[in-house]
Amino acid sequence: MKTYFWITLFLISCNITIAQSEDDNIRSSINKYLEGTSYNKPETIKEAFYDEANLFLTHKEKKLWIVPIQEYASWFEKREQGKFNGRTGKILSVDRENDIAMAKAEILIEGKDVRYIDVFLLKKIDGVWKIISKAATTKK
Repeated sequence: MKTYFWITLFLISCNITIAQSEDDNIRSSINKYLEGTSYNKPETIKEAFYDEANLFLTHKEKKLWIVPIQEYASWFEKREQGKFNGRTGKILSVDRENDIAMAKAEILIEGKDVRYIDVFLLKKIDGVWKIISKAATTKK
């Protein structure tokens, strides 16, 4: 009976460690996006995303503004690389099921009274968590 208890306890702890590791890898991918957009690092932004990912953004003149990741990352090429641009982001939640995940982040910009909420869909592709889609909205 003691052996069964110890084996069960070991297996449970292994599962917890693996789950934490997966969540850490998801957070790492989202943090690449947050760092890249806060410090004008287009390559770091692209590293977080699947190459063919689209972003679904808010635009005052469009119902739905779809921007490919390559175009989105290029917006940060025009700014001073590595310099903080006033964007501060934090991950609010992560929900994972097998090889897919959903995450939510908040973005605040210095000097603006606006709160952006980003929702990400991620997929584990070739052992790496990649953002396959992002939708964003603003709250004033």
